[in-house]
Amino acid sequence: MTKVDVGGEIVVPPRRRLRVSPPLAWITVTPFALWAVARLAGLDAAGVGVALMTGTPYVAAASVVAVLAALSSCRWTVIATAVATTAALAAVVLPRAVGSAPGAAAGPTLRILTANLFYGVGDAEALVGLVRTLDPDVLTTQELTPQAVEALDAAGLGRLLPYRHLEDGPGASGSGIYSRHPLTRLPDFAPEGSHRMPRARIALPSGPPVEIVDVHTLSPVEHDVALWAADLAALPSASPGVVRVLAGDFNASLDHAALRAVLERGYVDAAGATGNGLAATWPANRRFPALITIDHVLYDRRAAAVDTGVHTVPESDHRAFFAELRLPARL
Repeated sequence: MTKVDVGGEIVVPPRRRLRVSPPLAWITVTPFALWAVARLAGLDAAGVGVALMTGTPYVAAASVVAVLAALSSCRWTVIATAVATTAALAAVVLPRAVGSAPGAAAGPTLRILTANLFYGVGDAEALVGLVRTLDPDVLTTQELTPQAVEALDAAGLGRLLPYRHLEDGPGASGSGIYSRHPLTRLPDFAPEGSHRMPRARIALPSGPPVEIVDVHTLSPVEHDVALWAADLAALPSASPGVVRVLAGDFNASLDHAALRAVLERGYVDAAGATGNGLAATWPANRRFPALITIDHVLYDRRAAAVDTGVHTVPESDHRAFFAELRLPARL
């Protein structure tokens, strides 16, 4: 800042305020506004939109830049658009970090751990170590190969969770449920050509009947987008006669309309309910942190989420997800 001596009086020139031209402000605001419209309207069901929509939490944070640009333009129309855009994005993202009041469920607890083993090469010793530490009643695994089954058994998983319903297979196709309590196998429902998604009923010592579905949808890339949507649509709805829990790799975030449609059929996302909904689970074990949240535990609305957390499994590209649920005392 330069001071000027004018007739013996020091005059300080006024600071120039940074101004953004209205056209440039609109250019800044418009992409965020279009994103908000697409998210609110569920316009992510085709092509690249499915992958992009997982970035909504980051877009919501970055939209503050658009608000600042709009304010600098001093045009009320662009300011109103920018503020409305940021408010809309915040409304769909922030509740995941805040959580919700727990339900009135007063029955027994059910602890669930789910882990994608990345073509079966996830560290079996580390995963069994998590089972020892977290003490889950149920472990659901995805990308469970025959070799991974052997490695988990060698690491002692069978002694911790002696009951199992496995549909292991090559590559990414296999999945399996391990349980502390007896299991009754139920018919598979996965669409033809999809990954195996076993389900089973658990005989808990007390409380209502509980059914676990081990979820692993196809990835929504290229020609598999329609099959991914079909996988999510095929997931069973909540049912009056059983407490159903869907746990696994959904390859979908809460910003996908297809996953929100599953929630609308009687479920609650455990991470979002406990304020942990922005904890990313993929891609893991890279030089950068995990970026998106695609591994979930969805539970019957009559239950309640007590606690959740994400945990590293070396050699896997997913972080394991843990949820402790409180079941209703009766149905």
